[in-house]
Amino acid sequence: MLSMTGYGKGEYKAGGIELTCEVKSVNNRYLDVAVKVPKLFLSREDVVRSLVREKVSRGHVDVFVSFKDKRERPAALTPDLPLASAYVAAARALSEAIPSLADDLTLSSVLRWPDVLRQDEAASADDELFSALESALKEALDALNRMRAAEGEKLRADLSARGENIAALVEKIAVRAPSVAEEYREKLTARVREYLKDVKPDESRLLTEVAAFSDRSNIDEEITRLRSHIAQFKVICAGGTVGRKLDFLVQEFNREANTICSKSNDIEITRLGLELKNEIEKVREQVQNIE
Repeated sequence: MLSMTGYGKGEYKAGGIELTCEVKSVNNRYLDVAVKVPKLFLSREDVVRSLVREKVSRGHVDVFVSFKDKRERPAALTPDLPLASAYVAAARALSEAIPSLADDLTLSSVLRWPDVLRQDEAASADDELFSALESALKEALDALNRMRAAEGEKLRADLSARGENIAALVEKIAVRAPSVAEEYREKLTARVREYLKDVKPDESRLLTEVAAFSDRSNIDEEITRLRSHIAQFKVICAGGTVGRKLDFLVQEFNREANTICSKSNDIEITRLGLELKNEIEKVREQVQNIE
């Protein structure tokens, strides 16, 4: 079982390259990857997303990359020809408008003008840098998953305890349920006798009313389904990527608990049903953190 919340960091330091990759994840219904990398790594954004998908199947994941390239190698410079031409045209126009100005237009002077030469970062990217990126990212993802696994084990322990609480409450309801109809019959008989006093009540009418009440308040099917859900819950919790399955199962738990509370005409069953719903809600909140 893996939590959807975690953080991992990976570093690559070799041959003059210092690259750091940080990955953090938070809850999300589906997998959503946000990549923030320097411009020269933009061509590898799909590779980054693919590596994340291999390790993470659900959650919002942010990937941050920073680096320093201290290798000694020629800088990749690219002239901005349209900008240089515009500068030259403007200089000549000024020279014609103001003939007294000295004309020192040379190639060296043009190269000194702002942004005429630009360092092409994309051109400076090479296989060594891309390899460093993948190495640091894999290390960060492994660290992220170690943290998510440790958190997942804590969630598994908590869910197991919640599952035991739910099972205990269901059994208490199951023990209480059969006596509800009998207590209703006794109360109804006493009430009728109190009202009619010396008149003997019609036992067949009383039995009919008790039978109708018993049918309306019968929760045997709900208890059976809850027991089945509890068994499935234990099996699913023993697995790995189980968030969506548990999310669906919790909805089924809630449906049965709501039915029990709506059918109940007994204070004790209602109280137990509300406790059951409270435990199910705590499980639902935890399931939102599971991949």
